[in-house]
Amino acid sequence: MGLQAPYVTGYLTEHFADDAYATLDGYKARGGYRAAEKALREMSPDDVVELMKSSGLQGRGGAGFSAGMKWSFMPKDSDKPKYLVCNADESEPGSFKDRILLERGPHQVLDGILIGAWATGSEKTFVYVRGEYAEPAACLQRAIDECYAAGVLGENVLGSGFAHDVVITRGAGAYICGEETGLLESLEGKKGQPRKKPPFPAQYGAFGMPSTVNNVETFSHVPHIVENGADWFRGFGTEKSPGNVIFGVSGHVMRPGLYELPMGTRLDEIVFEHAGGVPDGRKVKGVIPGGVSMPILPAGQLDVRMANEFLRERKTMLGTGGVMVMDETTCMVRTACVITYFFRDESCGQCTQCREGTGWLNKICNRIERGAGTLEDLDVLADVAGKMEGQTICAFADAAAWPVQGLLRHFRGDFEEHVRLGKCPFPESFEL
Repeated sequence: MGLQAPYVTGYLTEHFADDAYATLDGYKARGGYRAAEKALREMSPDDVVELMKSSGLQGRGGAGFSAGMKWSFMPKDSDKPKYLVCNADESEPGSFKDRILLERGPHQVLDGILIGAWATGSEKTFVYVRGEYAEPAACLQRAIDECYAAGVLGENVLGSGFAHDVVITRGAGAYICGEETGLLESLEGKKGQPRKKPPFPAQYGAFGMPSTVNNVETFSHVPHIVENGADWFRGFGTEKSPGNVIFGVSGHVMRPGLYELPMGTRLDEIVFEHAGGVPDGRKVKGVIPGGVSMPILPAGQLDVRMANEFLRERKTMLGTGGVMVMDETTCMVRTACVITYFFRDESCGQCTQCREGTGWLNKICNRIERGAGTLEDLDVLADVAGKMEGQTICAFADAAAWPVQGLLRHFRGDFEEHVRLGKCPFPESFEL
């Protein structure tokens, strides 16, 4: 019996309940690799790039940058080998969609990779898989082995004369390696620390060669766009944010899981209709819309459409689509303690503002939680977070600052009550 989740499926996940879809024969029976053949035989690399631009596909790894635009940055006249890198690190807490894409649809990912390789002239793809993802890595490796045996990968891809290789590299569980240049450093066997830009990966990427980095879900959309066209893709989602996205819903909901829905679906629809709302008759207190690095939204602001052009108006972003729901029993000071501990522990330490700032955020939150905080500490928290934002080599410091800023913006009363009482005022909250 195949997997029953996601609970809402679309073009990415409609066949995931069928175990055979993860095999080459099963994927081909559903039309798999037709898109790669079409691209290789009927389209020039420039045609594919322009199609991706026209589709409006945004990278689904968190930044939301145009995939077609990123592909166009790859130099055409370089005498160096060119590489694709598939970011399968997925270390953002609250995110688990790439795992299901690798386990249930590995050939869909490889289909997209082949099209991206043709479009960018890349001879090899490195798939960087999160260290804890043993089963997804094994599923993908089985799919790669099938492709080599059948001539879908190798010296003569699908009989087209185009050559392409795909290899898997395993990470070691470092959040910072989800940042594309930190990933490249780790891929090369170095400490996972982000690089200064410029040069950008398209000029100096993996092993010093021109490289393009996209995440698992981004590649998964590509075959469907090639097969059905840009206008078809734009029939889903919003004008500025077309297509579907897989939302991973967790926390205090009746039906946690994965839901493939159009970009722009309202957050309250995701939480209450699809995920079944909060159990035991409790009320929602706050929802993180896109993984822990995205600022939280209070219960009164869940009527927002889940696309960046709308979420930015609420001072948050889509991120990775990891929707984390917290009910009225949740202590937001303890939430801050957990989040700041994570970022303190995962900072690579390269930039002073990040290395020191993440430590101080966690230290102050812990002091408030144990009853030794003051109201002045709240101002210090806001000041430290403000001095971290936009001041470092990569966006890690921003990701650590934003959740604290969001919690203070919407739930400052929780912090003040902790200070006033000298203890947690939420007896039913989770414990640290």
